[in-house]
Amino acid sequence: MGIQLTDNAAQRVKYFLEKENGLALRLGVRKTGCSGWAYEVSIAAELKNDDHIFEDKDVKIVIDHDSLPYLKGSKIDFTTSGLNRTFQFDNPNATDECGCGESFTISGSE
Repeated sequence: MGIQLTDNAAQRVKYFLEKENGLALRLGVRKTGCSGWAYEVSIAAELKNDDHIFEDKDVKIVIDHDSLPYLKGSKIDFTTSGLNRTFQFDNPNATDECGCGESFTISGSE
């Protein structure tokens, strides 16, 4: 299962990749938040040995080995609501999300 970007997300990522001279969109997770896990989104300046590489809509996406089980199959959108602009994850692995939408739970994860 790969990673998918909406047209809005792909356009935004391409903008940042060009602006920051990046190689790829880097996705990951870290243990935190009220539901256990939080998404990390950044621009990759280099590739790491344990990176899994995907491509969608001419955007290279890299995910480290440890984060992959939490993110595989996700669809990422970029939304604007008032003054807020953010990437939103439709993650089939998440079993629950906190009210603020910034962290999620996966059954059986610690």
